[in-house]
This record gives sequence, C-alpha cells and structure tokens, in this order.
Amino acid sequence: MSFFEAALFLENGHLFEGKGFGSEISKGGEAVFNTGMSGYQEIYTDPSYLNQIVVMGSSQIGNTGVNPYDLESSSLLLSGVVVREYCPVPSNWRSVQTLSDYLSMAKVPAISEVDTREITQILRDEGAQRAVIFPTQKLKSSELKAHAQQLLKSVPSMEGLDLVSKVSCKKPYVYSEEGWKQDSGTIVVYDFGVKWNILRHFGKRGFQVQVVPYHTPAEEVLKYHPKAILLSNGPGDPATVPNSVQEIQKLIGKVPILAICMGHQLLARAVGAQTYKLKFGHHGINHPVKDLSNQKILITSQNHGFAVKAETLPGKEVQLNHVNLNDGTVEGFVSESLKFYSVQFHPESAPGPSDASYIFDYFIRGFIQ
Repeated sequence: MSFFEAALFLENGHLFEGKGFGSEISKGGEAVFNTGMSGYQEIYTDPSYLNQIVVMGSSQIGNTGVNPYDLESSSLLLSGVVVREYCPVPSNWRSVQTLSDYLSMAKVPAISEVDTREITQILRDEGAQRAVIFPTQKLKSSELKAHAQQLLKSVPSMEGLDLVSKVSCKKPYVYSEEGWKQDSGTIVVYDFGVKWNILRHFGKRGFQVQVVPYHTPAEEVLKYHPKAILLSNGPGDPATVPNSVQEIQKLIGKVPILAICMGHQLLARAVGAQTYKLKFGHHGINHPVKDLSNQKILITSQNHGFAVKAETLPGKEVQLNHVNLNDGTVEGFVSESLKFYSVQFHPESAPGPSDASYIFDYFIRGFIQ
C-alpha cells in the first residue's frame, strides 16, 4: 500500500495533518475516542458507529490485519478511523487482508501520524464534535481550513439524528447457531443495529433467534410466541425512534424483555424515563460498572453517546441496579413485576472482557425458565 497526504478537521477549528490510508475520499461524522487497546475489527464493524469517526486510544493499529471471523455485522458503517500509527504489514495466522485494503473496499477513510492523545484530550474536554477526514494532495496549506469548513457543512449533529432506520434489517430472518434445541423456544430480537455476538449468545444457549426490523408491530412479534424479547444495541438518538417505543410499551409485562444499549434507552423511554446526550459518550472496553444487586464491580465494553436520566426512572416498579463508576450514569435497571432487565453496557463484549456475560444466564434463569 501507499500512504497519501490527508487531514482531520474538528469543528472547533483544530486541524491535524497526517498520512492517509484506507479510502482516499472525504467523509465526515461525529468524532469520538475509543479507549480499547484491542479488537479494532469488532469495533469497526459495530453498527452503533454509524456516522462516527473513531479515534483509537491504542498507539498502533493494523498489526493483526483483518479476518472473516471477528465481524460484528456484514459491513463497515463508521465514517472514519484516526490512529497514531498504522501497521501496513500484518502478522497473524488468521489474517486475509490488510486493514487499509478492508477500509478502502468499504469506502472508509483513515488517517495516521497524528497526535491521538491531543485529539482525545480535546474531545474529552470540549465534547464529541463533528469532524471530517479528507485528502490534501491537491490543496495548498492556506486552503485546508476553508476546504474543511465547507465539507463540515454537510455533516449533521448526532443529537436528533435517526440512524436506526438505516441499519435495521429490512425483513425478518432467523439466526441459526449449532446446538439449537427445538424445545428451548424462540427469542425475538428487535434489530436497532444488532451486533452478531448478541445473537450468538442466545443461539449457543439453545434458543432459536428470530430477528425482526425495528418498526415491527408488537402484534406481529407476539405471533412468534417468543419466550423473551431482546431489544438490541444501535446508533443515534433514541428520541428519534418513537414508533418503536410505542410498540415496546405494548409488550411490557406480557413477555420477558432483555434490553442492551440503544434497546436499554428505548425501554427507559417506554416506561416514562428521559434520555440525554453525553458530553463525549462511553466508547471502550474498560469501563467500570457496579452491580448494585451484589456489590460486585464489572469491567465492561461500552459504545454509546446517550444515557438515561436516573431521576426520571419510575420509582416503585423499576429499580436501578447498575451504575457507572466513572461518572455515576445509569448502567442498568430491572423490574421483576414487569419482567424486564436492562443494561447500558454490552454483556456480549466483542471486543472486551467477559465479566458481564453472566447477564444472559441470569436473565434466562430469572425471567424465562
């Protein structure tokens, strides 16, 4: 591969010039930082990163190339990648192509040789913000900022942006996993941008996994006679998915519900709580969360820019049961009477530690069996 001259521009006016790789195009999105030290392929294929430029905390990216096994969806939906150093020669027995070629095929631009620590500090102090990555070979130094500001005009804010409709499946499908047991029943998954590892967890536990589009009416879901319903992760602002909230309301109390990430936020809105945009979101695989039911600390995988307002959760039937130890935000709530369990973090990890994977078994034992 060959690098090309490129730049990253943040809406606060900061310009970073570096070496481009991946697709040699201009593209914009919301710049966020990810603190994970591994698992870049799972991160990049997470549909929740739609319309976002991911600044990587790890100093070197690309060492293990790309393989067909560590995917979390069938495509790359993020807007761009920012790294300190890109490794163009991967060394891993599973690798089938370089990260640069993979990004290029998906039309995703990337930039290296920039100060990712400084960029992360800006995003942490000033908040996630709109940004663009663009090639600079044909531009004079004096033209860079004006060109970048022009590109930035077409980049929307994440707040109020409906992205779920762009990533959800278009028609129902069955996810099959070896070991499915017919008598275990069916889990219906509302697809708001679901990661494949969530489906794998239920499939490996013997359930048939029926995935449906985000706008599926509750009446259609009940026709599958589900043992439980999973509200999946997904990108964007939960306030822009009101129709799904109305359908979730029809299902509460009728069928056990497990909610994850975007699903967690939509379930919260369905019970009358409010959501809001975080300053810079939670993106990484090292976020400490306290499980209030047993006082244990989990190290969790997270990827979200919105959260639930704790003070708006209904008090009697809904109990707060997980709290983020970095900033005190809501990480989970539960209702025994209404038969739901909801977490903001990713119990399926991918990438990340497996501390929270017990939640699948806890939900199955406590709410289904």
